[in-house]
Amino acid sequence: MKQGIALSVGASFLFAVIYYFATVLEPLTGSEVFAWRIVLGLPTLALVITQAQRWNEIKANLFRLCTDFRFFLWLLLSAFLFGTQTWLFVWAPVHQKALDVSLGYFLLPLVMVLIGHIFYKEKLSRMQWLAVAFAAAGVLHEFLRVYSFSWATALVAFGYPPYFMLRRYLQIGSLPALWFDFSFLLFPAIYLLYSQDIGLLARFAEAPRFFWQIPLFGLISSVALVGYLSASRLLPLGLFGLLSYTEPLLLFWVAFLLLGEPISAQEWWTYIPIWIAVGLLVTEGAFNVHRDWRAGRLQ
Repeated sequence: MKQGIALSVGASFLFAVIYYFATVLEPLTGSEVFAWRIVLGLPTLALVITQAQRWNEIKANLFRLCTDFRFFLWLLLSAFLFGTQTWLFVWAPVHQKALDVSLGYFLLPLVMVLIGHIFYKEKLSRMQWLAVAFAAAGVLHEFLRVYSFSWATALVAFGYPPYFMLRRYLQIGSLPALWFDFSFLLFPAIYLLYSQDIGLLARFAEAPRFFWQIPLFGLISSVALVGYLSASRLLPLGLFGLLSYTEPLLLFWVAFLLLGEPISAQEWWTYIPIWIAVGLLVTEGAFNVHRDWRAGRLQ
């Protein structure tokens, strides 16, 4: 289990590095960075699938894709939802939306709690209801402060749940699902790279540092993905979910300290209630993990 914890925390740290690295790759646009992440990530995913011996699942779903048009459309929608989030993740730091996206990742677990209650009839504990109330207070404050809500925050908080719900409906494993997401996004990514105003070769000639920076970015992205997938297989679901809160916390500090995005005094009253809400979920999750460990259900 220690290895799984190290992989999960390490993956969260590397995702935060990717968040910052997107700004290092300027003058690449956010869309170009996204395209490189897809192009360089697909071969690594293929290696992971080979090591895990999961190509039979890929072949079975590929046959289903070729014979069931509705399944093809569902996979296309899945790739679109995944691609939107992957694009936003590297677009936001370049366009001063990093704090907004980090706030969306803080809200996402709370939205998922409500999704589970509304659509899957999962009962909420008192702690979860209290967390939802604090999060609602933070969101309400933001509306009263500026009479609006960042589209980037909303896209993360409310755009990811349909993706997770669709994956649950399709009943595809994580590796096969990611393989089809990346595969569907490969051609749009290649198109993005070759449709820029400046040609691909000209871009590298303009900034020779890209010859090592882009491969390094791809390597970090790939290692982060492999670490995340490995941790998901090694850790119990409860502990894995608990450790996932590390990522939005790191993203926030990258945006605030490294990228220098400002937070006004009034904005803190949006963040603090949401942080309290996340803290309540973490506390409950930690208690459940400790209880399972004491009961011998965690190894």
